[in-house]
Amino acid sequence: MSEQSVQERYAPENICFGCGPANPKGLRIRSFEEGDTLIADWTPEPHHQAFPGALNGGIVRALLDCHSNWCAALHLKKRRGASELPSTVTAEYSVKMMAPTPSTTTLRLRARVTESSDRKAVVEASLESEGRVTATCQGVFVAVEPGHPAYHRW
Repeated sequence: MSEQSVQERYAPENICFGCGPANPKGLRIRSFEEGDTLIADWTPEPHHQAFPGALNGGIVRALLDCHSNWCAALHLKKRRGASELPSTVTAEYSVKMMAPTPSTTTLRLRARVTESSDRKAVVEASLESEGRVTATCQGVFVAVEPGHPAYHRW
């Protein structure tokens, strides 16, 4: 895919393990807007496995957390009519594992905001393998203010 992901567009120097384009050892999620949904396709490597053929649960959680956080940041930017992306962080989230996530196919992440205020967004997300949902997530993400370590991290 030659189109720039939201991570590459807004935070090309970001070193986050899950979504940082500048982290050569990270997961390097590439998310794209499709209407009110944020979509990402991601392909595991053998070192992401928990056991042969199954993705590690921590990797599942990192994928859902980072992808959901980007969904929240983009939503809050639009809601506020802002020219800059707000720095958002995870306030809380929970993941429900539905089935083992295969580590041998390209996976699809989907996220959308279900409720929001000017500073907070609730996001529901899913991880799919070949059309089958293997994990879901619901999280609360908040825009941080000056003085917070994540402020202006983009």
